[in-house]
Parts: sequence; C-alpha cells; structure tokens
Amino acid sequence: MTDPREREQAERREALESLRQLSERDTFATSALARTAQRATDHFAARDTLHDARTADGSVDRIELWGRRIGRGLSLLGLIALAVFLYLTYLR
Repeated sequence: MTDPREREQAERREALESLRQLSERDTFATSALARTAQRATDHFAARDTLHDARTADGSVDRIELWGRRIGRGLSLLGLIALAVFLYLTYLR
C-alpha cells in the first residue's frame, strides 16, 4: 500500500498542474468564437487552399488565388442579396 500522504501530494500536484493549464487557456466560448472567426477569415482570404494554388516550380499561382477570393466574396454577396430578397418578399 502507498502512503496516504504521498498520494495526497500527488493528487495536489496534479490538481495544481490542471489549474495552471486552465488558467493559460482561454475560456471555451471565447476560443471557439476566435477559432470560427479565424476559419472564416482564412476561407475568404483563400489561405485554406494555398497548397492547391501552387505551380510546378512551387510558386503561388496568383490568378487562381485571386479568382478564389473573388468567387468567395461574390458568393457571400449573393447569399446576403438572397436573404434580403427573401425577407422583403415573404416576411415583410
């Protein structure tokens, strides 16, 4: 059997380590919101497809990159326009 004092000290060290780790991280809601905002920013800036936009020599194909950015921006504008149209047509 192990000494109860040693077990208490080990549990205390584990609890203190857990509290230290929790204090270093953001809260769940804040970090989830920040991750979602960062993913949306990366999506519309086409950072999530940089590896697809590479040419044979390894450089980034700027035309493809800007084409994706423009297309994603236009799709967002289309979604907003559709939402406004549906609101004005059916809910007003």
